[in-house]
Amino acid sequence: MTALLSVHGLTASYGEGQVLAGLDFEVQRGGVTVLLGANGAGKTTTLRAICGMVRREGSIIFDGKPIQNLSTEGVVRLGVAHVPDGRGTFTQLTVDENLQLGAITRRGRKEIEHDIERCFGYFPVLKERRSQQAGTLSGGEQQMLAVARALMLRPKLMLLDEPSFGLAPMIVKQIFDIFRTLNASTSMSMLIVEQNAALALELADHAYLLETGRVVFAGRPDDIRNDPALRRSYLGY
Repeated sequence: MTALLSVHGLTASYGEGQVLAGLDFEVQRGGVTVLLGANGAGKTTTLRAICGMVRREGSIIFDGKPIQNLSTEGVVRLGVAHVPDGRGTFTQLTVDENLQLGAITRRGRKEIEHDIERCFGYFPVLKERRSQQAGTLSGGEQQMLAVARALMLRPKLMLLDEPSFGLAPMIVKQIFDIFRTLNASTSMSMLIVEQNAALALELADHAYLLETGRVVFAGRPDDIRNDPALRRSYLGY
């Protein structure tokens, strides 16, 4: 596989406080990469930096194009979809309206309608709720809607921030099974930030451990699973 996303020397800060201190990592085309580490390690900031949502420096190459100077909208238009922590649905809008907004950068009504039905195929419960306000959905349904809305972009790369947070184990398993299906059927690349390390490592083909804004380990999921010292030091299990 070749790299779809290559990040080198990435720094990011909020005001005077630097959060990322020169990250280097890649996401392979068609691959699933996971960022692991304790709270405050810089995982969420990494996703925001890729999307141009925080002040950043360094090199970010996506699909052969430098994007470190692009606006968030410019990054989205190239095919990067971001599912933030806390779901990020438009709670006052219906499920259907949320999905329509996901395709706001696209044209072609028939193709958009086709993709809405495709999303309902992945998440049948959303079809049952399509006229319901997003704010009245359960937490799991809102997470499904956030992912479905991102899919409406037809992204090359999906950034997922804590997709399991606050959800029941059964719902988490269902959502990760869908991620696995999406990756296998569409070859869509994913960069996932996740506290549930064991679950994320089952899905990923590459993993990075972050500590205070730096990469302290890079390798295959089995390298982490088979190293008790790494697990205890950085993942707490």
